[in-house]
Amino acid sequence: MPHTAETATAYVVTAVEAKGTATRHDFDIPSIVSTTHSLTESWDFNSVDPNMFWNIVATFLEH
Repeated sequence: MPHTAETATAYVVTAVEAKGTATRHDFDIPSIVSTTHSLTESWDFNSVDPNMFWNIVATFLEH
């Protein structure tokens, strides 16, 4: 399966909701996807450094 913006978005939603303490509505998902894609130049977020990914996610927590 090719990696696309849609698969990257699904990856982010799954990751932020995995622990059950947050939902996609707690984060600016499009900004997380856009920023991660810009930094990695890839839609394959499985290969992104986890520390970098979670730092990006934390940046886009909506208050």
